Amino acid sequence: MMPLEPIDLFQGRPAPDLLPTEHLKNAAVKALSDKIVSDPGLGYGPDEGYFPLRQNIASWLSNFYKTQQPTDAERICITGGASQNLTSILTVFTDPLQTRMVWLVEPTYHLVFRIFEDAGFHDRMRGIPEDEEGMDANALEKALELFQEKDNSIPDTDKKTSKPNKSYRKIYRHVIYCVPSFSNPSGTTMTMSRRESLVRIARKFDALIVCDDVYDFLAWNLQDVKSIPSPFQRLVDIDRTLDEGPSDCFGNVVSNGTFSKLIGPGCRVGWAEGTAKFAYGLSQAGQNISGGAPCQLMSTFVNELLESKIIEQHIATVLIPQGRRRHLAILSAIKEYLSPLGAMVSSDTTSSTPGTALSGGYCIWLKLPAPLIAAEVCRRASEMQNLTLGCGDVFEVPGSRSPEKELHRSLRLCFMWEDENRIVEGIQRLAHVIRELLHTTRN
Repeated sequence: MMPLEPIDLFQGRPAPDLLPTEHLKNAAVKALSDKIVSDPGLGYGPDEGYFPLRQNIASWLSNFYKTQQPTDAERICITGGASQNLTSILTVFTDPLQTRMVWLVEPTYHLVFRIFEDAGFHDRMRGIPEDEEGMDANALEKALELFQEKDNSIPDTDKKTSKPNKSYRKIYRHVIYCVPSFSNPSGTTMTMSRRESLVRIARKFDALIVCDDVYDFLAWNLQDVKSIPSPFQRLVDIDRTLDEGPSDCFGNVVSNGTFSKLIGPGCRVGWAEGTAKFAYGLSQAGQNISGGAPCQLMSTFVNELLESKIIEQHIATVLIPQGRRRHLAILSAIKEYLSPLGAMVSSDTTSSTPGTALSGGYCIWLKLPAPLIAAEVCRRASEMQNLTLGCGDVFEVPGSRSPEKELHRSLRLCFMWEDENRIVEGIQRLAHVIRELLHTTRN
């Protein structure tokens, strides 16, 4: 018997056939053929990043989000992608001796844990649960109030610091991390009222909200192929206008963006948006001062794609239609093969955000039937079916284990790596594993 070909429903990246490879090649040739572009492109570049790209990103974001106030280049800092930028944010705007705690939506994107640990926050990460409206703002506020009561009883350490005082820097007392739209791994999209609540909480407790806004452009209506839903306001835009605007010149929100999900992970070009003061401060990280913003040459290629509107066309004609079809394929397969076995998709990923037609992103969150455990399902799926899945335990914030969360009974399933036929086959293989394990536990 021939071994089964591998199927991977854990990969959180776009399949190669979804990437604009030919367009990127043409953009590279055009950029490198023009000395006005190639000379600065091959240099170190300014700390804030390639200026034409900053301008074009600002214009693109203003048009896409329909912002009340236009976004300008001063609010944009070019980065090496969302992960690299999170590291830079923590380098500039936090201090392990002054920043008290990191609060993360739970379940959360698992690869940020190491980044926070490297920044000195090992054992200082706490998970905040989410519901169908996103991160539970009430739970967060109560947790912050309780922590502040305890923290105030500790001898004052505010004068201790591991970093020099600089005019471009503000050290925040707390960090809040979330993925507001199509959260990884749950697929939840935060409602407007919840977004506003988080901004107010951040101002109250001197917290910086780091928003991974990496899936915002990948939105579709599962019920209507022709209807493209309008995006929610980002928290960084809400911070500009809510209650007369930011509490200080640095603000309380930074939007973390990347082209990894749109052009390709190897692109390593992203952007951060915040107040002009925040964006400048971010650009003053030592790594930027040493060599300029990361990805200077690739920034010129990406800028060609933005100027020619190719990225917008690619999103509209390839990524959204393909994403919608794959999303429908996995939901239909789950309904046919897994629902009869008692597995359930989290409601927010099937009906989208309450009262809206908003669906999208890369993944869905599956709850396994009792008494199955995700770790055992993943192990058996790999051994028996050559099927790779995302175990729910992986997305649990270190040190915040709570039995009622039941992450150990959940799976993250990504649908942008495999094609529709292989997605369906993967769900069929998963059904085989679940059926066998249920039979074993009942006999």
